Parts: sequence; C-alpha cells; structure tokens
Amino acid sequence: MNTIIQDILVFTAMALAVMFLIKKFFWKKSKPKKTCGGDDSCGCH
Repeated sequence: MNTIIQDILVFTAMALAVMFLIKKFFWKKSKPKKTCGGDDSCGCH
C-alpha cells in the first residue's frame, strides 16, 4: 500500500515538473496591448 502512494506522488511531481518546463520554454507569450491610444507620450509605461 505504501509503494502505491509513493508511486502516485512521484508521477504527480514528475508531471508537474514537465508541465512547468513546457510552460516556461514553449508557451507563446502574448504581447500586452497598448491602451493609451497608440502613442508613446501618455506616460503609462
């Protein structure tokens, strides 16, 4: 019974680590949209 719980915890930790690496290196980040009307003189940067 103890090895089943240990296996579940190991596979869960491994899945979380793989998901973190995929998100960090392969996920496309969207650029923030400008909400100041398009000019850079609004001072919101």
